[in-house]
Amino acid sequence: QVQLVESGGGLVQPGGSLRLSCAASGTISSFYVMGWYRQAPGKQRELVAAIGRGGTTNYSDSVKGRFTISRDNAKNTVYLQMNSLKPEDTAVYYCNLGVLRNGIPYDYWGQGTQVTVSS
Repeated sequence: QVQLVESGGGLVQPGGSLRLSCAASGTISSFYVMGWYRQAPGKQRELVAAIGRGGTTNYSDSVKGRFTISRDNAKNTVYLQMNSLKPEDTAVYYCNLGVLRNGIPYDYWGQGTQVTVSS
């Protein structure tokens, strides 16, 4: 019903940049938020950044000033531009889409894309 396809992960040196993309398809007209989460080995999944339907953005303190979330409504795609990457940014990054159906929120997740920051 809803599919999220992520791309853009990879290996980058500290201080480098990557851009993640997440293309959404299916019945998504009633979405209320799109975002990115990450999970490092041995740690819980955490919110990285989110963008609401009206364009309001929210970032975790650890990425503020380095990461930027944006959305292309025509392409149903959300992006995460990651600059000044640090080794502690290494994790699997997951795209998230929140949709309301009859007033009930549903969460959808992408398959995850690995980001490794290492010299």
